[in-house]
Amino acid sequence: MLKKEVFEWLDLKEGSIVVDATLGLAGHASGMLELIGKKGILIGFDQDERNLGEAKKRLKKFKNVIYVHDNFRYLKTRVIDALKSNDGKVDAILFDLGFSSPHVDMADRGFSFQKEGPLDMRYSLTQKLTAYDIVNNWPEKKLADILYEYGEERASRKIANVICLRRKEKKFETTTDLAEVVKSCTKWKFGTHGGELKIHPATQVFQALRIAVNDELEALKEALNDSISVLKTGGRMAVISYHSLEDRIVKHFFKELSRSCVCPMEQVVCTCSGKPVVEILTKKPVEASEKEISENPRARSAKMRVVEKL
Repeated sequence: MLKKEVFEWLDLKEGSIVVDATLGLAGHASGMLELIGKKGILIGFDQDERNLGEAKKRLKKFKNVIYVHDNFRYLKTRVIDALKSNDGKVDAILFDLGFSSPHVDMADRGFSFQKEGPLDMRYSLTQKLTAYDIVNNWPEKKLADILYEYGEERASRKIANVICLRRKEKKFETTTDLAEVVKSCTKWKFGTHGGELKIHPATQVFQALRIAVNDELEALKEALNDSISVLKTGGRMAVISYHSLEDRIVKHFFKELSRSCVCPMEQVVCTCSGKPVVEILTKKPVEASEKEISENPRARSAKMRVVEKL
C-alpha cells in the first residue's frame, strides 16, 4: 500500500540501512532495495513462515537483505544483533500493519469469514492461542470485552451471548460457521441503508479475534518504542495503519514524542527541561489516491503517519 508515498517520505538514499518491520510479500522491500543500492542494508521482519519464504524467493537477486523470522515487538534486540559491525542504528523504518493478502486469500489460515477454513488466525504457527480457543473456551464477559475493545462492536454483549449459547450445543469449528451465527444476530448491520452498502456483520468480530490471537496492539506499542531507540538522528519512520485502533496508538505515540514538555498538564511552570524526540512530518495522515483505491480497494482504509527523529 502507498508505495510511491512510502518511498518519497522515507527519503531513502544509496547506502541507507532500512528496517521493513512487516516484510510480507516484499511489496515495499523490493522498491526500497532499489533505492538503497548494493551498499545499503534491508532488515526484513515477518513472523509468518510462509510469507518469509515467499519474500526470500521474490528478493533472491538482492544479497543485502537480513531476514528476521520474529514478531516486530523484538525489533530493537534483533536489529542490534543483525548490525554487529554497526552502532545498531538505522536510517529508516517502515511498518505496514494489518494482515497480508495470503492471510485472507488462503482459507486454511482462518482469517476470512467469506471462505470456509479452521478458526485459526495465527500469523505464526508456533503460537499456541487460536481463534478456536477464544470462541469456544473464553468466558462470555471476556469474549464480549474483546469484541467491544478490539472490534469496536456495539452488539458485543449480544454476540458473545449467542456464541456462548451455541457452543454449549456444538463447538465452533469453521470461519463460515461463526460468521453465519454472528450474521443471524446482527442482520440490521448488513445490506443497504440509505443507498450505502454496509460491511458484513462478522467484519468487526473477526478483526477483534485476530487482534486478540496475535496480541497486535500490545506488540505495536512495544515495537514503536523500540523503533525510536534504534533510529538515527535525522532518520525517518513511517507507519501505515488500517483501522482506528492502530491509528490512534500511532498518533498518540508520535504526539507524545513531539512534545517539548512532558510535565503534567495541570503544572503551570515547566520543570522537565524536555526536548522533543521527533518532528511529525505528516500533520494529517497520508491516504491512498483514488487510482490506487480503484486498483486495490483494501487501500481505502490505509493511513500513513511519518516522523523524523531529532
